[in-house]
Amino acid sequence: MPHQHTPHVVTPPSAQVRADAESRLAGLATPPGALGRLGDLAVWVAATQGQVPPRPVEHVRTVIFAGDHGVADHGVSAFPKAITPAMVRTFLAGRAGVSVLAAQHGVTVRVLDLGVDDDLAGVPDDVTAYKIRRGSGAIHLEDALTSDQTARAIAAGEAVAAEEIAAGAQLLISGDMGIGNTTPAAALIAASLGLPAFEVTGRGTGIDEAGLARKTEIVQQALDRAGDRVADPVDTLTALGSADLAASAGYMAAAARAGVPVLLDGLICVAAAVIADRMAPGAAAWFAAGHRSTEPAQSLALSKLGLEPVLDLGMRLGEGSGAVAAVPVVRSAALLLSQVALLSDL
Repeated sequence: MPHQHTPHVVTPPSAQVRADAESRLAGLATPPGALGRLGDLAVWVAATQGQVPPRPVEHVRTVIFAGDHGVADHGVSAFPKAITPAMVRTFLAGRAGVSVLAAQHGVTVRVLDLGVDDDLAGVPDDVTAYKIRRGSGAIHLEDALTSDQTARAIAAGEAVAAEEIAAGAQLLISGDMGIGNTTPAAALIAASLGLPAFEVTGRGTGIDEAGLARKTEIVQQALDRAGDRVADPVDTLTALGSADLAASAGYMAAAARAGVPVLLDGLICVAAAVIADRMAPGAAAWFAAGHRSTEPAQSLALSKLGLEPVLDLGMRLGEGSGAVAAVPVVRSAALLLSQVALLSDL
């Protein structure tokens, strides 16, 4: 019998502040609706801050949760597992895709090893401080984690969110690194939305037709193995997730509970966000979608969360890169609502 974890319902952003923000938007010296999605984003920022006009969104912080996945040994990825630890070092050197974008936009980046299948000799201790295990289980054959490891990973994400908020974050981003990670992410979304594997499985880093068929088969096998345990979000993570995905879910749920908004990235981040919204019902009101990924499950999950992506650039890099690329748009939206003249002042 699956055990039920009591969800913690999240207080939404203030409806009154949202109404005030919409009123201010309507009063700007612009034609009605002329700011399009920028207007919607500005209202969301104001509501999450609890003030109109909103403050400038200056302090944006990204945490990349890194981990390996047992399914990577079963032909689901175009790249070998050795890439994961190599990329952790690349983040630390400031040379990854997300690093370049974050430096451009003044976003801090922190990388954490939750489940990398490597000792990461020589990396700073704070990178491995929250490590749960080396690699998560191959989800079509076994659980990704033990119940205790899931609980510890979620708690790690919650603690990291608290640290980032204490450091002054006005907006948080969850990034990811881990070869094979689109497979558990697709499984989490399928389980949460009640969909079969063929609807959610995509090409990840670029597998061929045979690889896609194999990956779809593995996701379906994992869903069948998990059975009715997917009724509970924490059990879903234990059966089908990974240490890094569980930490990301804990991080985003904690942000929502604390009233700090999150800008979502691609498939991995959105899969964790779906679980976060199940663990902390109402959390999605604190989320905005940074971009649309090319992965089919990401669009399905964003629809479920009621979110429309800011950017659609055909990106599928992960790392938090799509969300970081959207940060200037979020900043611009907030500034427009605070700095454009009101019609009544002309």
